[in-house]
Amino acid sequence: MYSFKETLNRIENEVSQLRFSRHPQSLYAPIEYILEIGGKRIRPALTLLACNLFDEDVDKAILPALGIEVFHNFTLLHDDLMDQADKRRNRPTVHKVWNANTAILSGDAMMIYAYQLIAEAPSKKLSEVINLFSKTALEICEGQQLDMEFETRDDVTVAEYIEMIRLKTAVLLACSLKLGAIIGGASEKDASLLYDFGIQIGLAFQLQDDLLDVYGNPETFGKNIGGDILCNKKTFLLTNAYKLANTNQLDELNRWMNSREFIASEKISAITQLYDKMGIRKLTEEKIQDFFAKGMEALESISTESSKKVILKEVANNLMFREV
Repeated sequence: MYSFKETLNRIENEVSQLRFSRHPQSLYAPIEYILEIGGKRIRPALTLLACNLFDEDVDKAILPALGIEVFHNFTLLHDDLMDQADKRRNRPTVHKVWNANTAILSGDAMMIYAYQLIAEAPSKKLSEVINLFSKTALEICEGQQLDMEFETRDDVTVAEYIEMIRLKTAVLLACSLKLGAIIGGASEKDASLLYDFGIQIGLAFQLQDDLLDVYGNPETFGKNIGGDILCNKKTFLLTNAYKLANTNQLDELNRWMNSREFIASEKISAITQLYDKMGIRKLTEEKIQDFFAKGMEALESISTESSKKVILKEVANNLMFREV
């Protein structure tokens, strides 16, 4: 069984060797750019690790794993464009370096290229792999649309939020794992258990991200605290606050949400204090632990040696337990 570090190094090396020699180069330069920016490479690593649970030979999963990474970066490219973001990983975004039209077209090319890489899965598994990937790609689009719709809604429920992050974030982690398991020859039951592991860890990860945006340490979180509060982003914390607030708290919450002019530090402090009074932090931490425990339960149920599962447990813990 390869270690997580060995797997990440393998993926990073393979990504660095991707070359786009077709023309016009102006279509492919943005793809090379966004892939060179880097990232955690978690998803393709999960594909290889899942394959390795059931087969020592992970080479047959390399190209599909790269397809997952190309697709993930495609979603980031389009997200940046829709959000009009200026930077990604401390570098100018594609639409800032080039322009919006180039970003759209290069993103389309990335999606097609991702399919080409995914289609390099072993022929006996190809139909199952393509169907899983296509389902996941469509679900991510659904999640992104819901996220955009939530921006203009004040009545987003906790259940709706959980479903949105399942689609937008968790399904790609789950797909990465199940795709590797399928290629590695896992039984249908084990492949489904790995998928569920990915869903639960993905949900826990996103709620942890929500929590860190309010209560995290800026030095370890990697971005300023309170960004979600300032832009009224519908998060697990905010949707629960609307659900639990009494009349006075709801009035204050709405006043801040509807304010167009405010001092950023004051809004962050006021909303955080409301969360504290309602016990939102504890509630969120409990939900994170619930999702995480369900993920670990699914992983433990897989019919392979416990020693092989240790690496995936370590990956899940590294994803989750960032400093709060």
